[in-house]
Amino acid sequence: MAKDSRVGKTSARRSKTPSKARRSRKVDDRDHTQNIVLSDEERLDEFRKSFFQSVLPDLPPIPGYHVCWLTTTNPRDSITGRMRLGYEPVKEGDVPGWETISLKTGEYAGCIGVNEMIAFKLPMNLYEAYMREAHHNQPLSEERKLTAAIDVIREEAAQVAKSGARGIKIEAEPGMAELGVDRDPGSFAETLGEVD
Repeated sequence: MAKDSRVGKTSARRSKTPSKARRSRKVDDRDHTQNIVLSDEERLDEFRKSFFQSVLPDLPPIPGYHVCWLTTTNPRDSITGRMRLGYEPVKEGDVPGWETISLKTGEYAGCIGVNEMIAFKLPMNLYEAYMREAHHNQPLSEERKLTAAIDVIREEAAQVAKSGARGIKIEAEPGMAELGVDRDPGSFAETLGEVD
């Protein structure tokens, strides 16, 4: 029987460690970026550039207000609707140093904005009220509906069991007893880091 000279040799294509020509660019990029150490001046420059990237910059806090970005292009959540709720546009003077991203023309001239996004502020008392309604009161109402439905099912099961017929057994999983119990959520602004 003739011996194959290729036995024991593996082609570069089938090798566990790819040749330099077959390696992924991600591997090469990672090799180069892992060894980079930035000076404080370079970091400061990167920080400055972050205000002009496609991602919206973080708005600085304004005492007594919740700040956020709102879009001018959503017809279901319009700027005029938000203004009726108490939102106010953030003006250049509200956040010193942000003049470079204030809008120069149009309906929102003098306001902080990036493309179709406009910075808005909402008085903290309204923010707390809206957060409580959306994240406490409404979910609590839904929990109470669930507990009422469970109570009806339990009562029907008890009636079936009293009649001597084979009924169903209802077991609540841990945590179900707490559904519908009103607990004070505390301050949403404090929990979310809006105030100290």
